[in-house]
Amino acid sequence: MDSKLIVIAIGGNSLIEDPKHVTVEAQYEAARKTAAHIAKLVQAGHRVVIAHGNGPQVGFILLRAEFSRSILHSVPLDSCVADTQGAIGYQLQMALKNEFTKIGMNPEVATVVTQVEVSDNDPSFGKPTKPIGSFMTKDDADYHSQHDGWVCVEDAGRGYRRVVASPKPKAIVEIETIRTLLGNKVIVIAGGGGGIPVVRDEAGMLSGREAVIDKDLAAALMAKQLNADLFVISTAVEKVCLNYGKPNQKTLDTITTEEAQQYIAEGHFAPGSMLPKVQAIVDFVRSTGNVGLITDPANLYGALYEGKGTKIVR
Repeated sequence: MDSKLIVIAIGGNSLIEDPKHVTVEAQYEAARKTAAHIAKLVQAGHRVVIAHGNGPQVGFILLRAEFSRSILHSVPLDSCVADTQGAIGYQLQMALKNEFTKIGMNPEVATVVTQVEVSDNDPSFGKPTKPIGSFMTKDDADYHSQHDGWVCVEDAGRGYRRVVASPKPKAIVEIETIRTLLGNKVIVIAGGGGGIPVVRDEAGMLSGREAVIDKDLAAALMAKQLNADLFVISTAVEKVCLNYGKPNQKTLDTITTEEAQQYIAEGHFAPGSMLPKVQAIVDFVRSTGNVGLITDPANLYGALYEGKGTKIVR
């Protein structure tokens, strides 16, 4: 197989294998397992860009800020995303370097702190729905609404949660930096957590926004702008299923974008879980004519060479 440019999006949850083990060491071990599979792709001659989620990790930062609010300033959400890009990027860089050392390779790996442009006119800013952080009491929710301007909603009788906008990504600010690194054979970690949401004003000036960009949509945009040969979303299952979890569950091997749209219309994919992943892949495949893949970390290599995973083609 010729050398391909592969953009791989891995979930923030894929760095947490077990909700009881969420320490930094446990997250590193999970990163190391994913890195071992990515290293095999690089060994096979491919160029790789890695995007990652950060949902649980941002939640941890917000919880720490909550506990220390009487003695320390709060952390704006755009800064939380930047913090996690650095911390998770570091873990992935180290894990990849160590895996390369094991197989006698020494490619360069770099993390790009990535801003992603969104629009203040995005409808999600008027109606925020993306829950972040941990559950709160009504008193805490009222406090944050008054002091920090948070929008908090009651969540199914389990308490209150903060909700923020989830605007559509318009442009990757550092795309030329990423392109330059790839041109020099560097493995790039970029677009972490969907990117840091920023708005560009009429004078071209950037400013951050407290929002969360869907990491799969941001990774799809990055894959489109780089004209990647392959866009892979790594998730918790080896293949996409119809009737997931039911007796008539059926796995999908290769489907067209048209079939994917039909399955979406029939309601096969859960919102907030498989649905945005399939939508992001369909968007990429329709824009580029190239191939999209959904699989779990253990089958990243097998999806290219052994028919693992679910392939989405035009």
